[in-house]
Amino acid sequence: MSELRTWLTGLGLLEAPRWHDGRLYFSDWTAHEVIALDLDGKHEVVARVESIPLCTAWQPDGRLVIVDSARALLLRMEPDGSLVTHADLTGIGRGWNDIVIDGRGNIYVDRAGFDMLSGGEFAPGAVTHVGPDGLARDVADGISFPNGLAVTPDNSTLIVADSYGKRLMGYDIAPDGSLANGRVWADLGDGVPDGICVDAEHAVWYADVPNRQCVRVREGGEKVRTVQLDRGAFACELGGENRSTLFIMAAEWRGMPEMVPPGTGQVLSIEVEVPGAGWP
Repeated sequence: MSELRTWLTGLGLLEAPRWHDGRLYFSDWTAHEVIALDLDGKHEVVARVESIPLCTAWQPDGRLVIVDSARALLLRMEPDGSLVTHADLTGIGRGWNDIVIDGRGNIYVDRAGFDMLSGGEFAPGAVTHVGPDGLARDVADGISFPNGLAVTPDNSTLIVADSYGKRLMGYDIAPDGSLANGRVWADLGDGVPDGICVDAEHAVWYADVPNRQCVRVREGGEKVRTVQLDRGAFACELGGENRSTLFIMAAEWRGMPEMVPPGTGQVLSIEVEVPGAGWP
């Protein structure tokens, strides 16, 4: 069994790892930065957004899209590094969180139904689809707390981590990007899923903050591998050579309002048997 490797330490609340063009991109919410990490260990800040969350996804044309939650916008990075508005979500809701873009360019972004950070009254959240024309529409709702998003390699299924529901939800993706047949893809028992990714066998890795672990689970709920940590796991992504490295975003979690003490964020990895596929 392979051992955990530590790539970076001393960071903040880390989220949204994405493998693209031979590098791992991830967001440090504490510093409001999107960071790119090379396999030789070098890293650089590629974008700064004064907002959390600043989750990211890559379009099929290679342009980066960033969630600007505070302003309810999707930002697109142009070749010169500038950020422009890709879609305006202000008319739909607030509290925007994670994002995934499938192989056909469908954008899915989710939001909580209440302001968790300020202790707002609970309400379920939703998933919104953004088309190539920038038009946004809700395509799934009634999810307790939608968090990580992933799409299977065949573009057929959107998987949504429902953190409060302790489950993964599955939705069939229609040709126009709408969703149908919402169902419990996996009941996780005491698992609390945050960020997720899919592998070539259509199994899902989910990061779990309170249980300090990453878990690989098959449709139906069978847990087939667990990676234990000494701090919360916020998100994970399969990347590296042959996409057989599971990168993990980890940090200490102390609950509200302190959340993550600065400097406890780490980028970790471990080798796995089944490579990544699908999106992110």
